[in-house]
Amino acid sequence: MENKLRQILDHCIDTGSEKDLAALAHVLEGFQNKIDNDYTQYIDGLLHMERKIDKEKKTCEITVPLNAVWNNSLDIVHGGVTATLLDTTMGTVVNAILPEGYGAVTNQLNIHYIAPGIGDTLHCKAEIIHHGSKTMIVEGEIYRPDGKKIAHATGTFFIIQKLA
Repeated sequence: MENKLRQILDHCIDTGSEKDLAALAHVLEGFQNKIDNDYTQYIDGLLHMERKIDKEKKTCEITVPLNAVWNNSLDIVHGGVTATLLDTTMGTVVNAILPEGYGAVTNQLNIHYIAPGIGDTLHCKAEIIHHGSKTMIVEGEIYRPDGKKIAHATGTFFIIQKLA
């Protein structure tokens, strides 16, 4: 596996444009973040997530730097990346307040895309708006650096007992 990986990296380095190499460096730095910070999920490292959780206020904020690797053909952040950031931020706050032995999974995610994702970073905020015994409802918003809201979402999360 190591030889195959080195061949792929060498080929990319030898043939990639400066934009390609910058995107590759960003992805590799994300893997390095995952390994060095012992993140449980690759997505945390790949998106270079910086989290702030306030269990008392039942809120979570995640900021990510933008890179061309996350862009669509219009050179703006891909809607799937926006959805991932919302789902991760909203799921993080839910899981942060659950008792030991329980977790939450997304049941429904409703996203309204409002403006293009552009700039150097995106900042997502999520807040629990209903905490039931079997489900939680969370609201999330993503902002770009100029303060413009790019997406608004609500999500329902099932509360489940973790498998042993």
